[in-house]
Amino acid sequence: MSVTYKHWRLEREADGLAWLWFDKAGAGTNTLSTEAMEEFASVLAAFESTPPKGLIIASAKPAGFIAGADIEEFTRVDSADAARRLVERGWSLFNRLAAVRFPTLALIRGHCMGGGLELALACRYRVVVDEPGTRLALPEVMLGIVPGWGGMKRLPEVVGPALALDLMLTGKGVNAQRARKIGLADECVPPRVMENAARLLVVSGQAPRSLPWMLKLMNGPLKAIVAKKAREQVATKARPEHYPAPYAILDIWARYGGNALAVPAGDPASLETIFRSPTARNLVRVFFLQERLKGFGKDSDFVPRHVHVVGAGVMGGDIAAVCALRGMTVTLQDQGVERIAPAIARAAKLYERKFRGDAKQVRFTLDRLVADPDGHGAARADVIIEAIFENLEVKRGLFADLERRARPDAVLATNTSSLRLEDIAQGLADPSRLVGIHFFNPVAMMPLVEVVRGAASDEEAVRRAAAFVRRIDKLPLPVASAPGFLVNAVLGPYMLEALRCVEEGIAPEVVDAAMLAFGMPMGPVELVDTVGLDIAVAAGKALTGAAEASAPARLLSLVAAGHLGKKSGQGYYAWDNGKPRKAAAGPVPEGLAARIVAPLLNATRRCVEQGVVADADLADAGVIFGTGFAPFTGGPMNYQSGMVAGSAPRRVAAASGERPAHTQEA
Repeated sequence: MSVTYKHWRLEREADGLAWLWFDKAGAGTNTLSTEAMEEFASVLAAFESTPPKGLIIASAKPAGFIAGADIEEFTRVDSADAARRLVERGWSLFNRLAAVRFPTLALIRGHCMGGGLELALACRYRVVVDEPGTRLALPEVMLGIVPGWGGMKRLPEVVGPALALDLMLTGKGVNAQRARKIGLADECVPPRVMENAARLLVVSGQAPRSLPWMLKLMNGPLKAIVAKKAREQVATKARPEHYPAPYAILDIWARYGGNALAVPAGDPASLETIFRSPTARNLVRVFFLQERLKGFGKDSDFVPRHVHVVGAGVMGGDIAAVCALRGMTVTLQDQGVERIAPAIARAAKLYERKFRGDAKQVRFTLDRLVADPDGHGAARADVIIEAIFENLEVKRGLFADLERRARPDAVLATNTSSLRLEDIAQGLADPSRLVGIHFFNPVAMMPLVEVVRGAASDEEAVRRAAAFVRRIDKLPLPVASAPGFLVNAVLGPYMLEALRCVEEGIAPEVVDAAMLAFGMPMGPVELVDTVGLDIAVAAGKALTGAAEASAPARLLSLVAAGHLGKKSGQGYYAWDNGKPRKAAAGPVPEGLAARIVAPLLNATRRCVEQGVVADADLADAGVIFGTGFAPFTGGPMNYQSGMVAGSAPRRVAAASGERPAHTQEA
């Protein structure tokens, strides 16, 4: 017997087992809208009179289980009362699911995020499908809110408070095998047996997993101690005035049993306080900015399988490593195997971290990364990326050679950070073939990649470049060819102003402390040391044409003495084992942060006015994801508009005329 709702399909088998398939109407992804939740409540009500032998909840979509709440609905929440009603709806419904008399099971294939995981946690059993797309997370903290539909209560009961708090406070997810290992899933099975495994488990009568006694104590009488330690750890990474949500999660779990509805309205952890927070509004804005970036390249059916990278230095080698990690065959060219070997060694370390020591996966991935000192791979590649040193004449000669050897449809790209594409393209018979694909260091960690369009760049080549960036799971930002593009153009003046402050006698530690307090992930002086003082001087020269005229004297003297920062062990700071030695910062002068950030704000505005990026939203996206500019502000343009003070965030336009998918993703 089958009963079809608008968003759900209920199938009852002859033996009494019921399957409830979620298939959100008119959407490629399942999200828990008000209408979908109301229908789910109707299904549960129908079971009261005719309960099934067992209920299996699964997705009818290939795109995943449930991506979470409907973010579009969340953006329409315009009052504290409306926020409370939204939370109460999910809390009550999932409590109702958890209390049914018959066994329930969530069959999870693909993403299971936010409210989707909260629904799964309300089931008695969980089976996860062992394939790359399966991922479970409670990423609400990344939107500046809290998991209000039972996640704060049930996740600590299932996996223990330490693991649960780590997942909730960071928003990070776990794959299928990890979910099984930590007890979040009862079984991890391959796709071919997933339905049979679900059938067997839901009627097995197997007792739900019970926590060891010590974890029960930590989830009970020792809660306050656990929460205190976790709060201290959070304080090292996020200030409560900037990011109140993680502190609210700790308080709601420790003091109110994970029930956000129980927190009094005046409490800092209350729903009223969280939903009124400018941080929540701005982080939702950042979510939509990210979705817009994900839209670029979607209008291309380009599927690159072979990438050829020229230059096995830190940037080129790491670009090659990331491409191989994403399943592509990569040939890496440089002047001899001895120059390529260090890049492959770095790649091996990256893969060992990613695959948690799974030697088989590490070996398979390394097999896709091929040393190619003679550059034979260029003739077969779908994408060719140049990542050599910044010398215009050398780049021109290289591209002239690559053009002769490359396939006519191959993407020819430069990773230049400061040279104009128009100047490099002069070495090509067809300048329209050249585009920029500009990565940031460290390549494996930085999410943004600037896709640079030169004056002559072919539109299809630009689309293919953006599609390639998405294929390696990065965020493509379309920018025009201009000195520094967007990210370096705004970072340069910011770092220069910080170094001028040091030149005037303000301690580097004080300068960095000022910007950490502002919300930056790293102080600007430490950032210069990390990038390399020689790189800072060279970039300044490329951007201004006269680095010596504007660079602080101390910067030039350090470079002249060979003190280049982290890579040499000495710069503005002395470095030990990859960490700077810093003295106590001391008091920060009033207005210092505003002074240092002002050039960045001005440069961002100029990039918008000059058309380096299409609009202010893309400028905000680029500076947030390319520099780490304080996300709680909503971006530098949003910050300048004064919207961080409390007004609703600007709507974010979608790329290529598409609306972003309103899903909750980690």
